[in-house]
Amino acid sequence: MEVQKVLYMNRGDGEASYAKNSSIQREVIEVSRSVMKEALLDLYHAVGFPGKLTVADLGCSSGPNTLTVVADVVDTVRESCRQLCRSTPEFQLFLNDLPGNDFNSVFRSLEGFYKERERGREIRRCFIAGVPGSFYGRLFPSRSIHFFHSSTSLHWLSQVLSIIDTICLVMLTVHPAELIVPLKLQQHEDPLNKGSIYISERSPSVVVHAYSTQFRKDFSDFLKCRSEEMVVGGRMVLTIVGRRALDPTRDESHFHWYIIGQLLMDMAEEGYIEEEKVDSFNLPYYAPSASELESEIQSDQGSFSLKRLEIFEVPWEACQSHGEDDHGEPQHGCSLVQKMTIGQSMSNCLRAVLESMLASHFGGDILQDLFSRYSKVLEDRLSREKLTVPNIVMSLVRKP
Repeated sequence: MEVQKVLYMNRGDGEASYAKNSSIQREVIEVSRSVMKEALLDLYHAVGFPGKLTVADLGCSSGPNTLTVVADVVDTVRESCRQLCRSTPEFQLFLNDLPGNDFNSVFRSLEGFYKERERGREIRRCFIAGVPGSFYGRLFPSRSIHFFHSSTSLHWLSQVLSIIDTICLVMLTVHPAELIVPLKLQQHEDPLNKGSIYISERSPSVVVHAYSTQFRKDFSDFLKCRSEEMVVGGRMVLTIVGRRALDPTRDESHFHWYIIGQLLMDMAEEGYIEEEKVDSFNLPYYAPSASELESEIQSDQGSFSLKRLEIFEVPWEACQSHGEDDHGEPQHGCSLVQKMTIGQSMSNCLRAVLESMLASHFGGDILQDLFSRYSKVLEDRLSREKLTVPNIVMSLVRKP
């Protein structure tokens, strides 16, 4: 799987689109907003009220959430300037995501953004541009960005290791002289992560190690690139799906992936897909713990200081605000009778995120059946327990 080609949220504004099924991501932005505003105002004062403020939102996706962060940036700084009787700076605002992102819909939504913030005869002072590319590589010139933001994106890995690569990676870090052994194992043994699409309780330690190693490499690359692109004293606020437990196999961090994996295996047993297809699908995802993030930040050549780190839970019920505006009122002709169950809402939210990857690997014909089954399993589980998504928000400062 080439992650950069197949990882994108569902485009458009249909019923299965990310635009209509990203309420839980909106809730994450809402909860972490105070941390973002605090870091932004600290930056603006620390760098001496610059006449131009350059901001980049990494992993912006598309839909109603996309312009939320840059709107907050502009409105927060403008209000601070009003209180301090200062002139409002110009804003250079960059929106970044992988090339497959629905940038067309993002650009179409800019007219409303500009109308809301450029009233009367005020000369336009907000300049927005899209920047396609992976944030695990360089995106901007050196020392050009004042403020970086990323929400619910950094848990996606840059690549998925094949089983051979998985074994070889671990052998390289543990027993380099025995590198030839994994190739023989692959020829005679079942796949190491058989029947799973992500880390599970039955995953061998070599698989868990490979996932965590890939995340550490990716996060290190991310920090290195941002440290080169950011001005000294710049700020960065990152929110990432994480976990509270030290053990990455704990159910809290992967229950939804486990269910999807089990349903795919059921469909393989029923003859809808090949079992080998399930065994060869490994999700490019990792939910880190706070200690893993802190460790990587500290080991990153001292480029950043960690000013703040918090863990918060977002209930899966946040998915159910589908079709509502910010005041909880139905939009676009939706009625309360049409409101989906929480299981259906969760299923749609996950489908909006996973569909591109699943379709590229299994084909699109199974998706309706798969997510119909998924919603029913969720309804049963939600009848017995409350489900939440752990998130970690961090505020970092670029050291001199």
